[in-house]
Amino acid sequence: MLKYVNTDVVFQEIPDEVTLAINLSNCPCRCPGCHSQYLWDDIGLPLDTDAIDDFVRKFGADITCIAFMGGDGDPKGVNMLAQYIHEEHPQFKVAWYSGRLRIPREVNKQDFDYIKVGPYIRHLGPLKSPTTNQRLYRQDEDGNFEDITSRFWKK
Repeated sequence: MLKYVNTDVVFQEIPDEVTLAINLSNCPCRCPGCHSQYLWDDIGLPLDTDAIDDFVRKFGADITCIAFMGGDGDPKGVNMLAQYIHEEHPQFKVAWYSGRLRIPREVNKQDFDYIKVGPYIRHLGPLKSPTTNQRLYRQDEDGNFEDITSRFWKK
């Protein structure tokens, strides 16, 4: 079961989007140097379709994207909620920040507009570092995923 600890409206996680970031707990990745170690614990409230509907009622006029920050412990659950958002709230883009190297086979990437993959590795830095191992992909109109990580790097 997916659980969320908190949410925030953010402007930097997904380029060109005003994003509701939903921080999910019970992270199995346990990256050394993680800035959100509190999300390693199995804490928070259930994240289900009712919670998504509540977020849309509360934040819908102010956001363009809903991002799942974590959820690697239940990737099928993240995928199900992404499908739900696209079906019931198609005005929003859907993003997933995964700490895994690859998206599991049982997840349909086409259900996401953006996917970030890669564990945090301190000496390589976060997405804003040109040396990062993490990658953010955007699905294009043909269903292909384009690496847009360089959008985070200051020129």
